[in-house]
This record gives sequence, C-alpha cells and structure tokens, in this order.
Amino acid sequence: MSTEEISIITSEKWTSLPAEFRRPGTSEHSENQKRGRHLDSFLEGPVWIPTLSRLFVTDIPYGRIFSIDPESATWSLLHEYDGEPNGMAWNPHTQTIVIADFKQGILSFDPTTNSLTTLISRYHGERLKGPNDLVVSSDGTIFFTDQGMTGLHDPTGRVYRISLDGRIDQILTNGPSPNGLVLSPDKSNLFVAMTRDNSVWHVPFYQDGSVQRVGRFSSYYGIGGPDGMALDEEGNIFVAHSTLGTVFVHRANGELRARVKSPVGNSTTNLTWGGEGLSTLFIVESETASILRVEWHCRGCS
Repeated sequence: MSTEEISIITSEKWTSLPAEFRRPGTSEHSENQKRGRHLDSFLEGPVWIPTLSRLFVTDIPYGRIFSIDPESATWSLLHEYDGEPNGMAWNPHTQTIVIADFKQGILSFDPTTNSLTTLISRYHGERLKGPNDLVVSSDGTIFFTDQGMTGLHDPTGRVYRISLDGRIDQILTNGPSPNGLVLSPDKSNLFVAMTRDNSVWHVPFYQDGSVQRVGRFSSYYGIGGPDGMALDEEGNIFVAHSTLGTVFVHRANGELRARVKSPVGNSTTNLTWGGEGLSTLFIVESETASILRVEWHCRGCS
C-alpha cells in the first residue's frame, strides 16, 4: 500500500476536563505507573450510552467517573471511590457500565443510581494482576485484559472471558502488557493491543471457544504502544497509540487505511463510537485531559 493511499485526518478538540476537577499532585497510580510524575488527571475508558445519549469517561489516578453532555459539553462527576478505573464498556443486557479497575477488579456501575458493585476480583483464589480494558459481546459475554505491570521483561499478562453462566476462562496467559481489545461481529476473532510489544495480536477461536493460532495483526513503533481499540461496521480496526498522538485505522486484512492525528498532545489512549448514528469517533487525549472527535463515513460498532 503506497503512502499516497493512506488518509491523514486531524481530529478536532471537542472539550477538556474543567479546571475545578483537576487535582495537581501525585497518587498511587502516578507513583507506580508514571514514575512519580505529577498528574492533575489521567482520563481513559470512554463509553457512549445510547439510551442516555451521554459520554462517560474515567479518571484513573483519582478513582472518578464523569459524564459529558454532548450538546453543552458539560462535565458531571458521578462517582468517586478508592480505585483506579480504566476501560469501560456498556452492557445492554444488564443496563450497566462494566469497568476494568486496576486496583479493584471488574466492576459494574449503574449510571441511573451511580452505584458501584464488584463483579470479580480473583481468579481461582488469586488476585488479578490489574485489569485494563474490556469489551462486551452481543450476547453479554465479557472479555477483559489483566495487564498489571507486565511487559517484555515479564510477558505474563492475561486475557479472560466471563461467560453468561459466570464461568471465567483464561484466553491468554503470555501477554506483554495486554490492553485494549475488540471482538469481530461474528465473535470468531479477538484483537488485543499488546502495549509493550507495540503490536496488536489476532486471537482466532474454534467453535467451542478455545484458542487457535495466535499471531500479530499489526506492529508499531515508539516508546509507548497501542492502547484502546474500536471497530466500525466495515470491519476497519481503529488503534489508539499512547505516545504518538495517532489513531491507526486498519482494514480487516491489516493494511493501513488512515491515520487520525491529535491536534493537542501525543497521549491518545482510548476511543469509542457515539453521537447520532454512532458515526462520531470520540478519542481521549489523556495528558491534556481532552476529548477529541472525528466524524466517520460509516457507523461504528458499539
């Protein structure tokens, strides 16, 4: 594929975290994962709830969940707790937001009552390493990544599946920092961002749900790596890179189709579809606590 065929798109800055919600300082998150760097926030986990027509995001270091009104871009603090919430996904079957919390496990948040409950924090009695992101399939099955502090020096990150009957299965146990993930519409393939491997892995399933041959779908470069992911109805896969300020858009066969660039900052960490017709791509730029957006030509997969 030639360079001329790759579209370069610049997203627009839509809104950013208001000053009254910023908290300059350090936290357990900044001490352990940012090597002591001061952070006034670190936004992540965007999710759009169609029934409420609102965007929700997390703030990892201060254990906060915000909602943003799409018309006025007004921010509301919904919940604050002793946790490190990262990825979120909407579960239409339970009408709740499922949260991957690095500190507390997999949680369930009711956006109508703002109540928070724990779904799981252990696997076979062992504490989880530190969940990062998740996706809910059309039938309610939950896939989540358990990243912890893994990397190329310690490739023991895990990917789990929570079935409808409550059974928990390990899908992968050798991931160097598993992060964002998307599931193909027919549920036959899972794509997992391996941040410290600077790649996205392709995980095909047999009909019984067991894993076939895992391979690399795409590879990147830079100090950070791929983070959150999204999918559109054409099968294009969107990969947010955490230190390049870029969302890479791949065709279903892996070819690079477009790059979506950030107008502010280089920390594009996660993304989701929303707006009317689910054709607006909302992108989180974490360092500046900004929400970017791009109008896409087709509908995204929720």
